[in-house]
Amino acid sequence: MPITPTEKIWMNGELVPWDDAKIHILTHSLHYGMGVFEGIRAYETKRGAAVFRLTDHMQRMRNSAQILMMDLPYSVEELIEATKLTVRETGLSACYIRPIAYYGYGEMGLNTLPCSVDVAIACWPWGAYLGADALTEGVSMKISSWTRHDHNTMPPAAKTTGNYVNSSLAKVEALKAGYDEAIMLNPEGLVSECTGENIFVARNGTLITPPLTSGALEGITQSSVMTIARDLGYEVRIGELTRSDLYIADEMFVCGTAAEVSAVNSVDHRYIPCPGPMTTAIADEYGRAVRGEVDKYKDWVEHVSD
Repeated sequence: MPITPTEKIWMNGELVPWDDAKIHILTHSLHYGMGVFEGIRAYETKRGAAVFRLTDHMQRMRNSAQILMMDLPYSVEELIEATKLTVRETGLSACYIRPIAYYGYGEMGLNTLPCSVDVAIACWPWGAYLGADALTEGVSMKISSWTRHDHNTMPPAAKTTGNYVNSSLAKVEALKAGYDEAIMLNPEGLVSECTGENIFVARNGTLITPPLTSGALEGITQSSVMTIARDLGYEVRIGELTRSDLYIADEMFVCGTAAEVSAVNSVDHRYIPCPGPMTTAIADEYGRAVRGEVDKYKDWVEHVSD
């Protein structure tokens, strides 16, 4: 999906013009993939733009950096305020937000210890990641030939730039084969996640999502969806899933900041009822929650102009 430029990008404590937000060709993370990032959305609310679960996202970014032994030069609180400032500067009522921390220019080689850590935050208008009709019509899925990282190979618990080579290979493979998205299995053959979304499968009235031990990223949208589903009266559990479980699902959806809640209509050409009643109800409540329209979830919404 093309990026629409905005006025400013926050870089290392300063707002700079969009076209001036540049890095050197020898920036360390460009060569070795050592960086951490987040995907966040701001939504239009009755009180102006508000960022959904901003604090949780920035805490996860700090956790990712901790896993990589990367010392972020800004606190979670400073990153929160920088994000609000950047969104305010754009004047947008809704946008996608991309904070990233990376090793900068000045050292080359695998040793990151002498490298500076640079941080940037950009935001721009962005629509539905899997398509405008992803909820109503659903998306088609392919079990990828690429295996999700093992915990002792690349840490899947960290939202690391280099990790997404794995996801990108799976995504492009699926698109070239005529599918919308890919589902990745872990080295034991169990369902992990999609290239950028967590998975929920409904069987006999229960929603099941894979555990973190299967290699899934701990999703903030996933957490929100589990809370919403339980509040709606649905049984939700974390449990291992095989590819066969996907083929015989009563309904299925994926979720993530970019994809929000998107229904699945098939996996490897096995049809799945779509959109299912649980998917529709959860997606509707999620859509209201992110816009500050549900009192019980009001703490999830952080207004940029407070």
